[in-house]
Amino acid sequence: MPKVTFQEERCKGCGLCLEICPMRIISFGDKLNLNGYHPATIEEDKKSMCIGCASCAKICPDCAITVER
Repeated sequence: MPKVTFQEERCKGCGLCLEICPMRIISFGDKLNLNGYHPATIEEDKKSMCIGCASCAKICPDCAITVER
């Protein structure tokens, strides 16, 4: 199973990863990061649905997402 890591403090909440995810499992978190943005995340119950395509990491302009296969 792929492991997706979001560096929440780097995320600016642009939403590009939400749009490109083919499984539609990425969403904005409830809490704010230090810069005042709701960072992208994958809820715990949806992590097993990730196919490891790394589209989210490729499109992120802030390099805030890492995908390990």
